[in-house]
Amino acid sequence: AGRLPEHLIRENDAFLPKMIGFDPPGGIYTHIVGIDLVRTGPNEFFVLEDNARTPSGVSYMLENRETMLKMFPELFAQVPVQRVSGYPMALRRSLERSAPQSSADRPTVAVLTPGIHNSAYFEHAFLADQMGVELVEGHDLRVVDGRVAMRTTQGYEPIDVLYRRVDDDFLDPLNFRPDSMLGVAGIFDVYRAGGITIANAPGTGISDDKAIYSYMPEIVEFYTGQAPLLKNVPTWRCAEPDALAYVLEHLEELVVKEVHGSGGYGMLVGPAASKREIAAFRRKLTAKPANYIAQP
Repeated sequence: AGRLPEHLIRENDAFLPKMIGFDPPGGIYTHIVGIDLVRTGPNEFFVLEDNARTPSGVSYMLENRETMLKMFPELFAQVPVQRVSGYPMALRRSLERSAPQSSADRPTVAVLTPGIHNSAYFEHAFLADQMGVELVEGHDLRVVDGRVAMRTTQGYEPIDVLYRRVDDDFLDPLNFRPDSMLGVAGIFDVYRAGGITIANAPGTGISDDKAIYSYMPEIVEFYTGQAPLLKNVPTWRCAEPDALAYVLEHLEELVVKEVHGSGGYGMLVGPAASKREIAAFRRKLTAKPANYIAQP
């Protein structure tokens, strides 16, 4: 529809040509999304970032709330704070509803983790336990009779929905990185054949891109016919000459981020940066402006 520059998709590291023309079960690509919000005043929130590849962090929020309830019960008795303890079971029900049509009445759900050395392993184990589903690693799974199945004491049991916390590149050594030991050989072919739901769908990491984030209000309005309920933080696309000129003049006041970056890497926090850091970042920004966006 011309709302989004084609090169932002084509040049995105998360773009998977193998997903072109494929509709996942239920037409659902993004089952879980982590939206970073900032509060700027009473009843005023802005969206800072979108995270759809393998969003992480909800377990820490749940544990934090549990701790707060124990330490400050009087606070929650006085203020009508929305409960969050039902999240794990709400997540399980949502995943079950996304199962392929051929699934049983009670679809089998599992959480795929890279293993104990992953920084978010606590969350993987926590959510699997709270949902009452199996936590599995790649070596626990195999393709059996056109289905992805997990190893149990009773043999291999087919899985209907796999909540994967493994990045696309490592999901299937036959279709992506051949050296991956974290995924399942052939799972992408089963997925393309409709034999399993993968949450989130491969390729959804495109929306993590911070340049694409800047177009999200237009994307929402295009698909829904309505303006977004939450506004984006004002964002300058450094690929645009006027925006680049403004950013270069105000580096000391802005936060500049790599469009493909995550986890706080490759960014400049202008107000907290030294003159030397700002000068070095100015050279990087001038050399490849399309790699950056800036926010106040």
